[in-house]
Parts: sequence; C-alpha cells; structure tokens
Amino acid sequence: MQLWKGRFKKELSKTTNDFNSSIPFDSRMYREDIEGSIAHATMLGECGIIGKNEAEHIIEGLRGILSDIESGALKIDMEAEDIHTFVEGELTKRIGDDGKRLHTSRSRNDQVALDNKLYLRKQLKGIQSQLEELVQVIARKAEEYSETVMPGYTHLQRAQPITFGHHLLAYAEMLLRDISRLEDCYKRMNEMPLGSCALAGTTYPIDRTITQKLLGFDRITNNSLDGVSDRDYCIELAACLSIIMVHLSRFSEEIIMWCSWEFKFIELDDAFSTGSSIMPQKKNPDIAELVRGKSGRVFGDTMALLTAMKGIALAYNKDMQEDKEAIFDAVDTVKMCLTAFTPMLDTMRVIPENMRKAAAGGFINATDVADWLTKNGVPFRDAYKATGELVARCIELGTDLESLPIEEYKKVCDVFNEDVYKAISLEYCVSQRKAFGGPAPENVRAQAEKLIRN
Repeated sequence: MQLWKGRFKKELSKTTNDFNSSIPFDSRMYREDIEGSIAHATMLGECGIIGKNEAEHIIEGLRGILSDIESGALKIDMEAEDIHTFVEGELTKRIGDDGKRLHTSRSRNDQVALDNKLYLRKQLKGIQSQLEELVQVIARKAEEYSETVMPGYTHLQRAQPITFGHHLLAYAEMLLRDISRLEDCYKRMNEMPLGSCALAGTTYPIDRTITQKLLGFDRITNNSLDGVSDRDYCIELAACLSIIMVHLSRFSEEIIMWCSWEFKFIELDDAFSTGSSIMPQKKNPDIAELVRGKSGRVFGDTMALLTAMKGIALAYNKDMQEDKEAIFDAVDTVKMCLTAFTPMLDTMRVIPENMRKAAAGGFINATDVADWLTKNGVPFRDAYKATGELVARCIELGTDLESLPIEEYKKVCDVFNEDVYKAISLEYCVSQRKAFGGPAPENVRAQAEKLIRN
C-alpha cells in the first residue's frame, strides 16, 4: 500500500518501488513510530479533532501492534514502502475506518522527522552511558597505576617521565568532552517537529504542546519549514560520533604499539586477541585494529550526511531519506566499538617493569638534570648544553643518567654533586610535577577518585 496512491493510475514498477522503499532500514524505528502515533492520536482526541472513543480505539490498536511486533507474533512486511505505511496499514486492517483517522493533521514529512529524533535521542543516551562506563574503567586503571613510571612521548620519541595512570587519564579527558558534546547535541535535538505537517502546518486546531509533553521534548519547533527539512541533529550527532572515533582510534593505536614486542608495556587478554593461520607465535590486537579501522567508516557517514544536505532547497526532498542509513550506521558502529573496546581495556595486563626500563633508557630525565643545574645557579642555556654533553657521554658508555658516575658529571660541570642523583630519579622527577594537571601520583589519584565518585 502506498499512502500517496490516489493521484496515480499506473502501478509502481517493482524496481522503482525497491529503489524508493526505506523499510529495510527505517523498520528499526517501529517503536518510535508507534509511540509518536499514540501521542498524536491522544492529542487529536484531546483537541476534539476526532472523537475520544476513536482516539482510544486507535491507541488500543497501536499498542496491540507494538506488542505483537515485539513478541514476534507480527512480522514487519519488508514489501511495505516504509515503517509508517506498514504501521498505518496494519492498524486499519485491525480496527477498520478509525485507523484511517490517525493521519489527520499529520504528514509523513513531520512523522519521519519525529521518529528520527525519538530514535536518535535513545541511541545518544545509550552511547553516553557506554562512554561513562569506559571513563570508569580508565579511572580505576589510572588509580591502580598512579605510580607506574613510563616514558611520555613527543614525535613518538621518549620525552619526559610520566605515569601510566596519567597517560590513561588523558583519554578520560577526551571522552569527558565527548560526553559533553553529546549532551549539547541532545539539547538541540530535543525539539518536537510534529505539527509541521508537509511543510506549512495545518488548518486543524491542534495543540502541539500536548504531543510535546507526552513525548518528553523540551520544546516545539518554531518554523514548519525548518521542522520537516532540518537534519542538523543528524549531522551534529554524526560529527560528535566522528570525534569519539578519533579518540578511540588514537587510543587503539597506542594499545597496538604497547602490546608489540618492541614496547611490551601491556598484554591483551586472550579473549580480545586473535592468532595467525600460519604463524603460531602470533597474538594479534585485532579488536584495537578494527576500532582504528572503523573510524573511517564513521567519518564517511558524516561526510555523506553533509553532502546529501548541502544542495537541498526547502522543504522536504527525497534526498533526505539518505539520512537514515548514514546516521544509523554511525550509531551502530560507535556502539559496537565501545562494546568491544571497554572490556578489552579492562582486562589488559600492564607490565610496569618494561615501562620503567623504557623510561630509564630514553634519557627522559635530561630536562631535570638541566633544571637541577639552573636551581644551583647555572644559566639555563649553559645547563642545557652541559646536559646534552652528558647524554652524549651516556650513549658512548652504554649507560643512563641515573647510573653515570659523578666523576663524569663533574667533567662536564663542576657544580654537580651527589644530590643530583635524587633529583633525577625517575620516581622523584614524576613526584615533583605537582602542578595541577601534572603527572604526580597524588594528582593522578585525586583525578581518578573524582571520576570514580562521579
């Protein structure tokens, strides 16, 4: 059944119908379509546009359809044009002419905009909950490894000493911003478009605030043209999801490096690794690699939405049907990635001794040597030059700054004394970085505990 068939004399070809149909992907919104229709029918009855008994009959029929779909007693007809057509057709089949009254003062244009928002609101909140769970895992790990020294990197070169807990909390900060962006996106999304109809509203005496309150929207859309043609919320959500995937991809890249033999800072649990079909020694970080790879898919969905919307004159155009596959895919991909990533991180084994060894071998306390000289009266540029010479000497001798004899220090600068060894101990170097936001263990523990409490 096509809701628009009255003007047409010829049957739609099967090829055209298949091309035009959206039910393969919008059928997932059956619950939202029925919830929106129940609210709409309630409003029609309250406003006297249809009889109260007719509204109740419609609502009873819709609830029955919902129950039957969810129990499996009713299968969605994949030959229907879309989920809206299927539900209305099934309703009319069950309750007769009263079912035909449901679409009074409503268009599929505002109906689909409503369904989209109802569905994406739920998905957004679900992803937000997943991110909050991941932040909790990170916070617990950070607290556990607040004193585990590792090298911090710039340009993928060992740079300065930090702790593993501090490194992990950097990702917590990224994810907290992701959560904040989703919250902002939700606020703008939470406007109710129903009542905009096709594009110009309706002459029926509807009360849009009734459906708004029934469906839990903060407000109603101000302009009927915008109400049916806006897809900013899809684009904005896709952009938020893309940034989430940037963060998960960066984190995945580090996990992939950390579990390699070249680093061996961590080992992934067997449940989140795979082997090779030919090399029996391999333990591959496939989950992290897939998360990294799937980021491009979400970026593509965002670009598809932007491209689909960029040249559309007001109001609704069929191009806008392309919004669903793109945003649904982005949502599904992010949910799937978080579902796999969080337990992978939670179960990984950390190898502190390898982190400490890497930190010691990278001269990452060189800045602290220069700082020690500066605090003992040597101009910073002279201190910097002297420290560079010490690093070169360590490389010649195959040692590190903590193990270099004091005699070698004095050859470079006679200001040095035994006190320098305490100042350049990696643990001491980290512990003295107490400025807010720094990697001192006490800072890391305080930040982790705050996240755990919240």
